[in-house]
Formats: sequence, structure tokens, C-alpha cells
Amino acid sequence: MKTYDIAQLAKMVDHTNLHANASSFDMQMLCNEAMVWNFATVAINQVQVPTCRELLKDVDVRIDAAISFPLGQTSVFSKIQEARDAIEYGADEIDYVVNLTQVKDGNWDYVKDEMESIVAICSEGRGGGTRGAATPVVSKVIFENCYLTDDEKITLCHIASEVKPDFIKTSTGFGTGGATLDDVRLMREHTDPAVKIKAAGGIRTVEDFLAFVDAGVDRIGCSASVQIFEELARRM
Repeated sequence: MKTYDIAQLAKMVDHTNLHANASSFDMQMLCNEAMVWNFATVAINQVQVPTCRELLKDVDVRIDAAISFPLGQTSVFSKIQEARDAIEYGADEIDYVVNLTQVKDGNWDYVKDEMESIVAICSEGRGGGTRGAATPVVSKVIFENCYLTDDEKITLCHIASEVKPDFIKTSTGFGTGGATLDDVRLMREHTDPAVKIKAAGGIRTVEDFLAFVDAGVDRIGCSASVQIFEELARRM
């Protein structure tokens, strides 16, 4: 396993609170924790973007907005509008859920068009025009692997290899299962190396965290980030 220090590991973390009943106080706690540990992002529902943008405006913690979350069962148009809204209000990264109905129906042209549309919105970024160059936004595609066959996962990997989102992601954490090492290895094997992998869902211990890092992920989404990093700090 490649050697990392704790600061490098922290920059792999999307510190997550995607609960439907998350309050403004919960968002403040999430952002405070992310600032203490200097995590890569806070991962939140799209409606929380303005709150977190204000809380994090002076620090190096980015805002990761979940789109069509957690089911993915909205139209491409709706996903585009939601992503645009999140970006306008300050999201630096977008995690959207694929349309699993279309995946199950084998409608791969639809799935590819959806992915291209969201990736294009993120590539356009925020700003530009008279304000100078636009700032690109990171794009992540959530597969929700617990509902997919290996063949479906592989086809999604091939589509991502063509479209080139910044990341493909294992899970929402709200399905019947979360990230697995087998899925990460499968995704890495069948995806262009230029596309990174995010693992999320059920990662709650130091051992889990380091195992996924060792498997080659570049980002880990988890709500147990503080507990994991307190233990890592003790060990390191």
C-alpha cells in the first residue's frame, strides 16, 4: 500500500450528512468537523448548498451536492436543472444517481445521454463571462451497485470510460448495500484510468477506510469520518 500521511488521507474524504431531517445545526456541525480535519468536501443534499457555502467560504473544504438523490428517478431535464441550481449556489462537486429503470431496461443510449448532460454542465462550471474564467465543477456518477448485476456495472464503466466523468461512485448509502471491495476492483478493471473511483456506503472503521484506499479509490464518502480520523490520529 502506498504511504499516506493523515492530511493526505483527509483530502480523500467526502464528510457526509444526507439525512432528510438534517437541520441547520447539523450542517454547522458537519462543516465545523470538516474544517477541523480539513476534509475534501462536505457531501450534502442540494438544498443545503447555500448554508454550507456561507459556513465554508473562507476555508479549503469544498461543497459536494447530491442530485436526484437517492433514487435517481427523475428526468434528465430535472437532473440538469438541479445540478445547475446547486452550482449557481456554490457547489464545487456534483454526485448524481443514474436512472436505474433505464439501466434495468438496457436503454444504454439514455444512460449515456444523461451522463453526458450532467458532465457537460459540470464542465461548464461556475462563473466565466465578465467575471473571468469559469471554475469547473467535479462530476461523480453514482451507480448504486447493490441493485446491479456485474454485467450492468461493467457496461456503466464502459460508458463512463467514453464520457469521462471525474469519478464513478459505488453507492448512495441508502440502498440495500454499500461499497464493497469486489465492486471497487471490478470498476477499476473496466474503467479508463482517467476516471477516478469513489467508495461510499457502510464505511465506518479505520480498517474499512484503509482497505478501500488500498483497493485504489481516490475518494471515500462516509458519515463516520470523525470517528475514523480520531482513531487514525491515535495510531499514527
